[in-house]
Amino acid sequence: MVIVSFMPRGESSILPTPLWPSHWSLENYHELLVRRLIDGAWFDYRIVPALFNSVAIAAISTLLGLLLTVPAGYAFAKLRFRGREHLLKILIASLVVPGQVAMLPLFLIFKQLGLVNSYAGVILPSLAGVFAILFVRQATLAIPDEMIDAARIDGASETRIFVTIVLPLLTPIVVTLALFMFLGSWNDFLWPLIVLADQHLYTLPV
Repeated sequence: MVIVSFMPRGESSILPTPLWPSHWSLENYHELLVRRLIDGAWFDYRIVPALFNSVAIAAISTLLGLLLTVPAGYAFAKLRFRGREHLLKILIASLVVPGQVAMLPLFLIFKQLGLVNSYAGVILPSLAGVFAILFVRQATLAIPDEMIDAARIDGASETRIFVTIVLPLLTPIVVTLALFMFLGSWNDFLWPLIVLADQHLYTLPV
């Protein structure tokens, strides 16, 4: 495979395939990394910026997603507030709705807000992760209430309880969730294809 990649255009299609290039050529790598010939016309196609875009979008989506979903999952599991059960039922019911159904309304809203063709337009929908909230909630339910109640009796605030007690216990869950979020954003194709129009903003799958 490595030797074939250095063959001139069309030489690898010759039968029988030569074991050694007639002359070494970097043309294939030039097309891959710089520009590509499509139907007789050259198109800029820079895979390195696309790779950078994918890494940046996936990393930001993962970080912001964890900052929102992990505390939300803890709140649904251990905090008592008005309407918690009804809101939880709505979140569970929303899992039944396919994501593709919401794409058109979401695109129209983003267009009115000026978020089309921007990184923010790609990142924002991934922050509302219902699965992530429920995933963290189920893991948090396994933490004994007595441990949290003891911290409250000692005068610890809810923020301190979450940071010093709950979060260390949820470390394996958070790491697993981070992998899911990163890979989901990294492999996302349809939504970036819809939102992004500028070729220089394209992610690697697009």
